[in-house]
Amino acid sequence: MHASQGRSAGLGLALASAFAFGGSGVAAKPLIEAGLDPLHVVWLRVTGAALVLLPVAWRHRDLLRRKPALLVGFGLLAVAGVQAFYFASLSRIPVGVALLIEYLAPALVLGWVRFVQRRPVTRAAALGVVLAAGGLACVVQVWSGLSFDVLGLLLALAAACCQVGYFVLSDQGADEAEQAERADPVGVIAYGLLIGALVLTAVARPWGMDWGVLGDRADMNGTSVPAWLLLGWIVLVATVLAYVTGVISVRRLSPQVAGVVACLEAVIATVLAWVLLGEHLGAPQIIGGAVVLVGAFIAQSSTPKAPASGPVAGSGPAAGAAEAAERDAELSAGRTAP
Repeated sequence: MHASQGRSAGLGLALASAFAFGGSGVAAKPLIEAGLDPLHVVWLRVTGAALVLLPVAWRHRDLLRRKPALLVGFGLLAVAGVQAFYFASLSRIPVGVALLIEYLAPALVLGWVRFVQRRPVTRAAALGVVLAAGGLACVVQVWSGLSFDVLGLLLALAAACCQVGYFVLSDQGADEAEQAERADPVGVIAYGLLIGALVLTAVARPWGMDWGVLGDRADMNGTSVPAWLLLGWIVLVATVLAYVTGVISVRRLSPQVAGVVACLEAVIATVLAWVLLGEHLGAPQIIGGAVVLVGAFIAQSSTPKAPASGPVAGSGPAAGAAEAAERDAELSAGRTAP
């Protein structure tokens, strides 16, 4: 009975995390269109969340000594890299398209595993990658010579590459001897945000930001919304709440199940962008998006539970994070994701 209740609670938390993450782009795009540079929006998001989680970082200060590489990798790639490239892509392409492109991460991870590490992959994982790539071709409508801004597509792809970089980094040195020394996932997130904030401060140079925009109003498809309210949503809901609920859901469910639920993030983001921003996708793009998610689901489901000698690899947007979660920090699905 208790196990069933815990699983139901975990599923609810995973859904809440997917909804919170899915709403980040919808809240950020009006701020960007109101005059804030994408990097400044990212800096506000990461720095605000880092300040909120500062007490958590202090509580887990031993992580600086025990897991420095993991913290730096999470801060540089999963926080600064993913967020910066994702928000930059939003200034040029629709929210749903940008997020769906990040679901190429499983193909990129499997490419690394197969051709760099020279490890075999399951047929199911390969099929998932093919479906995800084919679905993405429909989303960007390659037959019409790419219907979206090429630079925006490349920025979204760069965000996916940052996810892959973190997945690969987290996989390094994860042996059985380290299983008893797992880092607390919330602590890893707190330090990742702090490191990301430091990096973004040097890159974004927030002292040159137009702070007046935050005291004004932003347009959401014809509806005027206070800019500070959108920023509050991005920091408190789309970052702090999203990360924490995602991590707890992994503990109550499993990295694999939570990762599959996290695939709904792309659906949620697309629907919210449709309703709140008026970003309508055509039928081929909707079908393509569904195929991307099916491919991610298949690849995610084929992830091995425990690597043996000569493992067979499978991965998804959450799969690499799932393996890292089980081994290092039980971090939830990409919540490396935007």
